[in-house]
Amino acid sequence: MITKINSDAMIFRLLPERRAWKELNFENLRWNVHLLKSRLPEGCQFMAVVKADAYGHGAIPVSSYLNKIGVTAFAVATAREGMELRRHGIEGEILVLGYTPPQEASLLTAYNLIQTAADCSHAQALNDAAMVPVRIHLKLDTGMHRLGERPEHIEDLARLFSLPRLRICGMFSHLCAADSRDPEDAAFTRQQIRIFFDTAQKLRSLGCDPGKLHLQSSYGVLNYPGLPLSYARFGIAMYGAFSQPEPELLETCPLRPVLSLHAGISLIKELNPGESVSYGRNFRADRPMRIAAVTIGYADGLPRSLSNRNAPVLVRQKETRILGNICMDQLLIDVTHIPEARPGDPVTILGTEGTCTLRAEDLAFRAGTIANELLCRLSLREG
Repeated sequence: MITKINSDAMIFRLLPERRAWKELNFENLRWNVHLLKSRLPEGCQFMAVVKADAYGHGAIPVSSYLNKIGVTAFAVATAREGMELRRHGIEGEILVLGYTPPQEASLLTAYNLIQTAADCSHAQALNDAAMVPVRIHLKLDTGMHRLGERPEHIEDLARLFSLPRLRICGMFSHLCAADSRDPEDAAFTRQQIRIFFDTAQKLRSLGCDPGKLHLQSSYGVLNYPGLPLSYARFGIAMYGAFSQPEPELLETCPLRPVLSLHAGISLIKELNPGESVSYGRNFRADRPMRIAAVTIGYADGLPRSLSNRNAPVLVRQKETRILGNICMDQLLIDVTHIPEARPGDPVTILGTEGTCTLRAEDLAFRAGTIANELLCRLSLREG
């Protein structure tokens, strides 16, 4: 829900004046799109992945802004997500990456969506259920073994092109280890690429046009550039983050975080030496301290696994740390060295204050996960 828009600074604030809120910097989004487009070969179109509410950023405001700056290809997880984009006026191609039950085929045509055929049997079922032709991208399983038809079933794939209520306009696969620098993973990725292009050529030799081809997501473009494809699917990188800390990659691809996360100080108190804080008494003061309660917790999507990990936050442009266990809707921080801190002050959990920036991939690493999950789970309950 957008409740305040600052169009001059291109900052969108979600849930303002409440206990916790997110802000979106659309100038940073524009920067990332421009930077990532510059990595694409001629003829390859930018496809914005806005599934899971645009990785927690808000699918409607993000997609609306992307439309304004010329992005006309989107990917979602479900037909319902695609339907919501259409209801809010999003224009261009919308590809449903996940499985849609055949009985919902009418949604696909009513909202002008492109559906992934999870395998040959799914494609046949969509054909049988549809009243009018459904646009399809075939999913090829080149080694991830999630969705997709095996490439050795080439004759089964070719038969799909004769089905009367399917309009096959593309084919894609997914590189499952493109982010890894391990030599074995790199060899596996190159094999996936070979299989994909070989299968496309075999279909053409059988008189079948596979249509627009796409294979790379963010790491696929950054680590395997220059592939002659119709689309590149950008998710995490578009939002200005990598899945995990990538200092060397950030040097050559200076992505700017789109989302910042904030909460407020509700109370400040003194802590005596030997006193503990929060559940479990896992942190004890070894000196007189000044601590602050902050209005955000794990019910808002902040991982409880950040407890006792010296996770940083920013107060008045100074870095400090989370103390003890994170609670359901509160946490505690050290403000001993920030004597000017007061109740009502904002606290930055992700984002920039002054010269300090806290990035999602760094926080996620401390929590034992990836930035993709961290951002998606930031629900921010109202109240």
